[in-house]
Amino acid sequence: MKSLLIENQYLGSISYYKMLFNYSYIEIEQYEYFQKMSFRNRCIIPGSNGLLQLSVPIENGRNQTTLFKEVKIAYAENWIAHHCRSFEACYNRAPFFEFYKEKLFEILKKKPVFLFDLNWELLQWVLNKLKSHPKIHLTNQYQLSPSNDIVDARNSILPKNYQLLIEPVKYTQVFEDKIGFMPNMSILDLLFCVGPSALTYFKSNT
Repeated sequence: MKSLLIENQYLGSISYYKMLFNYSYIEIEQYEYFQKMSFRNRCIIPGSNGLLQLSVPIENGRNQTTLFKEVKIAYAENWIAHHCRSFEACYNRAPFFEFYKEKLFEILKKKPVFLFDLNWELLQWVLNKLKSHPKIHLTNQYQLSPSNDIVDARNSILPKNYQLLIEPVKYTQVFEDKIGFMPNMSILDLLFCVGPSALTYFKSNT
């Protein structure tokens, strides 16, 4: 059985989590350099007027050359309040938003120093809500060319290509009647819309 090597995303997309569920052993890359224009510090959710991109600002800007696990979150602007308001605005009509929002907001408001730590805690929270517990480990070194028994999926899901899916996971979205179905949103979209049955949607679309 091959293992999966992938980056640590901020509230990763549905296809990101679908990929995780296809492997019994997963390694999250922590020794790469931070890469801009990725989902490492952003997520996308559907709003009433179209797609909304939410970004976590980082210290020293996005063009820095720093190991991802050492990238610090910037708190000069109150981005946490902006993200929480955006989630409220986009999901206050979602069936399961009230069941999950308190813990989500609590994690965000902890204000961790490092982006990697925030992403890691959110990943564990999502997997817990999905009632899925794959074996996930952190890398102990960077491998430019992993061995053949490792599927290297780093940077395979990016803002420039995340909607290019052959068979996206389908479900009813809050604003689908207004803006149409938006495939491969942040995992929050699926979780807030279908709740505990989210894992079933993955299995039925695999």
